Amino acid sequence: MPLSRRGRGPEPALRALLSQVHPVFMLPPIAASLFGGVLAGAFDPTTATIHATAIFAAVYTAHVKDGYVDFHVRGEDDDHPLTERGCRLALAGSTALFAACLAALWSLAGVGAALITLPTWLIGYGHAPQLDTNPVTATTGYPLGIALSVAGGHYVQAGAVGATALAFAAVFLVLLSGVKVIDDAQDYAYDRSISKRTVAVVLGRRRARTLAYLLMTAALVAVVAFAAVQLFPPSSALSVVAFGAVALVARRADPELATMLLVRGSYVFLAVLVAAVWFEPLA
Repeated sequence: MPLSRRGRGPEPALRALLSQVHPVFMLPPIAASLFGGVLAGAFDPTTATIHATAIFAAVYTAHVKDGYVDFHVRGEDDDHPLTERGCRLALAGSTALFAACLAALWSLAGVGAALITLPTWLIGYGHAPQLDTNPVTATTGYPLGIALSVAGGHYVQAGAVGATALAFAAVFLVLLSGVKVIDDAQDYAYDRSISKRTVAVVLGRRRARTLAYLLMTAALVAVVAFAAVQLFPPSSALSVVAFGAVALVARRADPELATMLLVRGSYVFLAVLVAAVWFEPLA
């Protein structure tokens, strides 16, 4: 049985497997892992690469499992490049890669490094059909993965998770949860028709949008507060200006455009924070 639904042979199979690599959603967790390592000060490229690879494998697992459930199990999607067998083999491969990275982290950075990394795969594998049916876990799954990437990337370098890394992880969790509420609102009508309980379905679109912006505002206020008490570098407050400007524009847009703007705004937010930590221009 072929791996691809669009042809037989190695080339269609490879294309189908690569189709599950979504840079827009994969790069932020990987960048978050490396950012966590930068926060530690001392930076070992080997452990950083292994942890980033583990994060890649966890997110790949999430994409494959989500596509498998939505197309082959629920019948929600119109198309999917992988056959059922292809999905199972892709899941087996990404899980094996993740397990190898976990073993390497255990060997190089201790059991704690493996334990703090393991939940990223559990979230990815359990997103569909378990976590994505509850408004809380459907919203916080990806943001929690980002937060764990920051904390795990820091742990594998420092042997512990410091207050600064935890604070950054919390900021990303809250900010991206707000973005995710806006993102889920794109599918409000369809999700409501199949009784899928996203925040927008449970609260209604208007109240969900209000909640989303309250979460994002809380995250931005936290950045300013942490900068004021010198937990974050002073220049990290510039990230508030950058993301806040995007959020103001997105507030008047429809859910699809707002999501596009906010996702890209979060990239800028992370980039400014990385620059603030790396260069400390206002120190």
